[in-house]
Amino acid sequence: MIEVNGMAHVILTVGQWEKARAFYGELLPFLGLTKVYDGNNFLYHVGGRTAIGIQRCAPEHENARFVQNRVGLHHLCLRARSREDVDAAADKVRAIGGHIDRGPKEGDAAPGYYYFVFEDPDGIRLEVNFIPGKGLLVSPDNPLLPSTDPDWDQNP
Repeated sequence: MIEVNGMAHVILTVGQWEKARAFYGELLPFLGLTKVYDGNNFLYHVGGRTAIGIQRCAPEHENARFVQNRVGLHHLCLRARSREDVDAAADKVRAIGGHIDRGPKEGDAAPGYYYFVFEDPDGIRLEVNFIPGKGLLVSPDNPLLPSTDPDWDQNP
């Protein structure tokens, strides 16, 4: 067995390149990621033991909207270091025109779970959360579960 050291990177393909480039160009540095590449078709920021790339889609998909329950990505969640950081990130998303779907608010996914969910210009769903301590790994012998309902639907 190995233990991964975080998530190396996520690349999001966007249909509204200029809008997404401006949105992420403001948001990612605010979240502590440093821009390391900015080209005609690709924007890449690194920090917090991960990286996020924004890539222009193929021409035939321009202006297409993200569909959360289609096969593929459901949403991307970034971990904040405090509840105050979650609130500050939500304020930034509002300031740059992002759509906040819910929160910031407390949730029941883990003890102390605090989060907000938002959409980028293409409707790609992202979340910023804070979970104190070890979250769901609080007890290795008896881990917490996000729901005891076998038909749990995370798309309320």
